[in-house]
Amino acid sequence: MLRTVVTIEGMMCAMCEAHICETIRKAIPGAKKISASKGKQEASFLTETPVDAAALRAAIDATGYCCRGVESEPYEKKGWFGRK
Repeated sequence: MLRTVVTIEGMMCAMCEAHICETIRKAIPGAKKISASKGKQEASFLTETPVDAAALRAAIDATGYCCRGVESEPYEKKGWFGRK
């Protein structure tokens, strides 16, 4: 799995967070555990395959927010149930 973190400028309230989450759902159909934080000015989600950063950036920019960066890294489930 991959964890992708998107730095987004312009989120001011909970509705902004919801709008970003919905945009990610539409742009990346396989995205799971999508969350956005206006305080951190970022959104994150999990995918099985690499993300098309250019398409994601374009989708977010089209909503009126400003995508400042997209970073993906390998993700491994942690905790009691994630142990091997």
